[in-house]
Amino acid sequence: MSEAQAEHGGLQLTLSIWHPDCWTLEVTDKTAAGLLAHGVYNTQNGSVKGLFTAYADSISEVEDLIDATRDSSLTDSVLELRERHGATGTGSSPGNTTRELFVEYNPDNTISDSLLSRGFIHNDPVRVRHGREHWPVFFPDSRDEAESLLDEIREEQSADIEVTRITSAGGGNPQQLRRMDRLSDSQREAFELARQEDYYAWPRGISTRELASKLGVSKTTLLEHLRKAEAKLLDPDT
Repeated sequence: MSEAQAEHGGLQLTLSIWHPDCWTLEVTDKTAAGLLAHGVYNTQNGSVKGLFTAYADSISEVEDLIDATRDSSLTDSVLELRERHGATGTGSSPGNTTRELFVEYNPDNTISDSLLSRGFIHNDPVRVRHGREHWPVFFPDSRDEAESLLDEIREEQSADIEVTRITSAGGGNPQQLRRMDRLSDSQREAFELARQEDYYAWPRGISTRELASKLGVSKTTLLEHLRKAEAKLLDPDT
């Protein structure tokens, strides 16, 4: 173990990644829906099958993503699992509507092996939205070493990689961070703006109507986003 490991116990990072020839980036860039990547399984023909949750605020947006996934030249097959794990999207789901998918594709078009081979350990579902992958990873060494290895991956994969969150492995609240990842994009945007504007302070730093105006939505829509975000963040069973 290096001195950095002994002192810090490793790092928790969130990486925002774009890399070429990736179907998840392609379809989430084309549509309003997002993906959660849960696991990958090898097949006998050399391809892989990944289990994904497609999520969005409407059924049509999820269906647009599924159609784009089927049409992509970077996927081999798509199997929709309509009845698994509450596919209609309730509870801790990141959107109002979800579908589970098995997607078969070429493993050469992923970045996971480049991360894993350099010691970045994937420890939660990867969230893909707006043409970016968001990887929660553990790294057992120092920040300088992590940045050096990320530079190698950037060059090797022609990838754009940004570190959007970094803490010591013992710092932060991993359960809380996982709950934040369950928010839809609209819920996250509303909740983070509310915090920034001291909406939850006493007395409030901004009124509900003013906050809705800043967000560009109606007061009713803002309150719906905040109620759903608060339920997902505060419910101990999610």
